[in-house]
Amino acid sequence: MKTDHLIVKDMVIPAGEIEETFHTSGGPGGQHANRNETAVRLVFRIGESSLPADVKDRLISRLGDVVEVIASDERSQLRNRELARERLAEKLEVGLRRRKRRKKTKPTRASQRRRLEKKRAHGRKKRLRREPQIPE
Repeated sequence: MKTDHLIVKDMVIPAGEIEETFHTSGGPGGQHANRNETAVRLVFRIGESSLPADVKDRLISRLGDVVEVIASDERSQLRNRELARERLAEKLEVGLRRRKRRKKTKPTRASQRRRLEKKRAHGRKKRLRREPQIPE
């Protein structure tokens, strides 16, 4: 799939910008896991990509300069490649998402009243703990 490009939102990432390596999957699986290179590792260097500058800046600030994804879930190398590409696309989409701006709100009148009542009660409790003042 070296010739395939990755589409994230409305942007196209050429396959040449995604470094793809294969290695043996660790763990159980006997001969198959130890001898066949079915695990896939994708590395995408955001700084060196052909993405627009503003997109690069947003991704680098949220994900770092290098995004790495590993898939070794399946026995099939082809399926692991698909999984790795999906995970990379998902990571990039999350990095591109614009965060909603916070709407400024005022505390309600009731919450202000409750806060002040709580402060008064706390002060009263502390006053009652003091030693009584004896007039001279």
